[in-house]
Amino acid sequence: MDEKILDPDGARARLTAWRGRIDKLAADTKAMSDQLQEVRVAAADPAGLAEVTVDSTGLLVDLRLTDRIQRTDPTVVARTIMATIGEARNRVADRSQEIIAETVGTESVAARAIADSVDRQLRAPADDEEAAAVPLDDTPDDTPDDEDGFDVRGDLGR
Repeated sequence: MDEKILDPDGARARLTAWRGRIDKLAADTKAMSDQLQEVRVAAADPAGLAEVTVDSTGLLVDLRLTDRIQRTDPTVVARTIMATIGEARNRVADRSQEIIAETVGTESVAARAIADSVDRQLRAPADDEEAAAVPLDDTPDDTPDDEDGFDVRGDLGR
């Protein structure tokens, strides 16, 4: 039989060390959670149409549009906003990965699972970003509009 198991002082030392590791992990996890909840990222599109702000979960919390949208096809504006939201969400994912690495590290299975979950929740697939990025001058303006500039085809033009 292993004498280390029967040694009360050795067992007590191992339990104390184990508890210290658990307490540190709990404190690091709380610090990670607190920092992740505070993350907010703003992003602006290169054409200067919109600036968006997303929170730590990737939800849009602010949208600012410039006067340039009045001279831009609404489809382009919509796609630009969506692409800019995607960029902001990617930046939140990047910052979240940094926080995870700084607080709980990247070696444990739990840390990797958290990092993977954050990426799945926040990162926009590359195909969506490419589809959303429409050059400003390549969009045809053949949409039937009323005098206020609204699409009169109904059901969003479908």
